[in-house]
Amino acid sequence: MTRAVSWIYLAIAFAFIYLPVGTLVLFSFQGSTLPVPPFDGPSARWYAEVLSDDGLVDALSNSLLVAAGSSILAVGLGFFAAYGLARHVLPGSVAIRGLLIAPLTVSYLIIGLGLLIVLTRVGLGLSLLTVAIGHVVINLPLAFAIIYASMGAQQKNAETAARDLGAGEMQVIWLVTVPMVFPAIAAAFFLSLTFSWDEFIIAFLLSRFDVTLPVEIWSLLRSGLSPRLNAIGSLVFLVSVAIVLLLEFLVFRKRRA
Repeated sequence: MTRAVSWIYLAIAFAFIYLPVGTLVLFSFQGSTLPVPPFDGPSARWYAEVLSDDGLVDALSNSLLVAAGSSILAVGLGFFAAYGLARHVLPGSVAIRGLLIAPLTVSYLIIGLGLLIVLTRVGLGLSLLTVAIGHVVINLPLAFAIIYASMGAQQKNAETAARDLGAGEMQVIWLVTVPMVFPAIAAAFFLSLTFSWDEFIIAFLLSRFDVTLPVEIWSLLRSGLSPRLNAIGSLVFLVSVAIVLLLEFLVFRKRRA
């Protein structure tokens, strides 16, 4: 009885999570112009329209560019911050760690508005660059927290041994520390990539003419729902799932092995 109840609860939980996504994917193959029952398909008409739309393809490319660039920078900065605070005793290190992680507790809307004011005051025009800066700000605390948590005594002992054998500081970092904490670095990168890929508020506030895919989707939503939007959403979901699966196979499975 208890086992049956557990399975029923699990089925309800998964249905609650994935039913909206499944409905979106199903009606992205709708043949008619209205994304409502009854289902009229399957048809790849809307996927063909999406992939032939230059504006949507450009927005997709912009999202990939911003996500990849901002994730690399956030992980790089997060790694060096974690390495410095984990390997050196600094005055107020606890407060520094707290300040680095604090943006995780702040609304993206507040961060976006603050960045909008600062970037416009310094004369930096709104563009994909400013969007990338915003995504670095929100992903850096996450990358720092993940990498810092992976830096333990084992890595420190290996680094000390490498220095005793004559390795320079950059050699220690590149040849010893990075390989030993690589799963954490990869996890931080893929999670940052996923968050940047889906992020809307900061991308909306800090972009003007060149926009990312979530901003383009929002502009299309103002004209009403359509199977075209369902096709775009399905593609976004597919990319997000691919990133998570890649993270699972390259990082978590390797760590368990």
